[in-house]
Amino acid sequence: MHLKTTSSPFTDEQVQLLNQLLPTLSAEQKIWLSGYISGQSFPSEALPTPLTEAVVNDHNPINATVLYGSQTGNSQSVAETLALQFNQAGINADLHSMRDYKTKELKSAERLFVIISTHGEGEPPDNAIGFYEHAFSRKMPKLDGVQFSVLSLGDESYEFFCQTGKELDDLFEKLGGERVVPRADCDVDFEEVANEWIDEVVTKMAENRQSATAPFASPTSIIGDSPSPYSRSNPYHAEVLENINLNGRGSNKETRHIELSLEGSGFTFLPGDSIGIFPENDELIVQQLLELTNWDGNLDVSINKNNDTVPLKEALLKHYEITVLTKPLLTKTKQWMNEEGVEELIQEGNQDQLRDYLEGRDLIDYIKDFGPIQTSAEEFVATLRKIPPRLYSIASSHLANEDEVHLTVSAVRYDFNERARSGVCSVQCAERTEVGGVLPIFVQKNDNFRLPKDPETPIIMVGPGTGVAPYRSFLEEREELDASGKSWLFFGDQHFVTDFLYQVDWQRWLSNGTLTKMDVAFSRDTDKKVYVQHRMKEKAKELYEWIDAGATIYVCGDEKQMAQDVHDTLAEIVAAEGNYTTDEAETFLKELQQEQRYQRDVY
Repeated sequence: MHLKTTSSPFTDEQVQLLNQLLPTLSAEQKIWLSGYISGQSFPSEALPTPLTEAVVNDHNPINATVLYGSQTGNSQSVAETLALQFNQAGINADLHSMRDYKTKELKSAERLFVIISTHGEGEPPDNAIGFYEHAFSRKMPKLDGVQFSVLSLGDESYEFFCQTGKELDDLFEKLGGERVVPRADCDVDFEEVANEWIDEVVTKMAENRQSATAPFASPTSIIGDSPSPYSRSNPYHAEVLENINLNGRGSNKETRHIELSLEGSGFTFLPGDSIGIFPENDELIVQQLLELTNWDGNLDVSINKNNDTVPLKEALLKHYEITVLTKPLLTKTKQWMNEEGVEELIQEGNQDQLRDYLEGRDLIDYIKDFGPIQTSAEEFVATLRKIPPRLYSIASSHLANEDEVHLTVSAVRYDFNERARSGVCSVQCAERTEVGGVLPIFVQKNDNFRLPKDPETPIIMVGPGTGVAPYRSFLEEREELDASGKSWLFFGDQHFVTDFLYQVDWQRWLSNGTLTKMDVAFSRDTDKKVYVQHRMKEKAKELYEWIDAGATIYVCGDEKQMAQDVHDTLAEIVAAEGNYTTDEAETFLKELQQEQRYQRDVY
């Protein structure tokens, strides 16, 4: 966060003081300050009583512990909103990342509110691993009489939807906890459900107080950490300044470098953050769907709980997801389809068959396979989920490009089931949005993927393909700060000639010392496929020396294969070079994660 004199009501001296203070504040301190300002009304000459002090002096104080486990920042954003609402309702909110929370404090917790995402195949996010393992160990204390509630975030297209939140919710009850409000499970369009849960939780807690020190106001949106008026619920329409194909002629890939204007947006961001883009479906797919169903594209349909309506074609283009199938969608719509066929597919024991069916198919496939639809367009469309925004790692530094943000987007195209398929957002960026066009965007902060606070700390960056994007941001930032810490990049792709993304940038940073070392792996240039983990093994001794000297390790990219292979390679290197057993090496890496010296941005 960085204030400008021209865009704020403060004097130059006040701006200077604020810019010195704001970057040093933790999430908990920002929540306190926000509640302190918004919860008070006082004359300019009077010194206000701090909100927390007012609560402590109240004759019936209520304390609430708010914990979040977050991979991309969504759970953290919701947790900060809950903490703010608690403070405004006169409730002491103790906000912590699960990574930073001392689990021994659970013994004295009175009220426990957990917001947690599910990562990968039903796993906790990286910053919640330690808490999760403690919770399911013999060391976990009883929670007799502890009031609690859980909000879980996930993606219904995954088999283990919201699994981590469900497991913790069940565990807290078994340990004697008393559920304040039922667990709520959020899909990718989480805002509405999350705000309803926050409203219910805060109202319930406020009812338990005999008096409140501040009026309670229901939340209206998930807050962010930016002074900008634009957000996930109110995206900024950014003009496309550049849209360049980074791959050479003859490449099997198409990777776009996209530069967006932020002028007038008020957005600020840090290296490691992402940009969320709200995409539109391909008009050709929408037209094929309308023709298949004989639906009238001009028919008005509702798009939210407020019963706001738009024409059906617009709803399918801009509001509803039609390119991904999920088990909940099949369950909700089976009554209007070939019910016996759908029922067989989703019944217990057929998980493998269902997974195979869902992979790569869309709504058109579903209707062709199990249609025709035996209900109205309005009723069927109401079962669809909203199009989720797509997150792309920021590939530029705000310090270096104040009014721009750069993204690295890989266009997804493939043939399946006798039809050409394409990524909704990636191909919109590659084909359907030209220079001068606009994209609706917001900033998604990610405190789990940050440069070390000490610019002298060495960094090791592993990022094949578009996973290299945040490291361009890292190095631009370090160049601007004249950071003295060493840096080492491992990059991989298919071919040196056509797929060496940002080659000129890396070479410039190598020449000026911003980048100390770089190792590359081009898997299709030799008979034997070589990946980044092979280069890491080749440099095992030096790599371990960097780690032993305090380096922070970053991994960005595909979770299912690359990230796991890199993790296994790191464990092998630590075991061999550090004289550890396999179990000891894994423990070592977990400790690095806990210390935020091993950070992953994987998807």
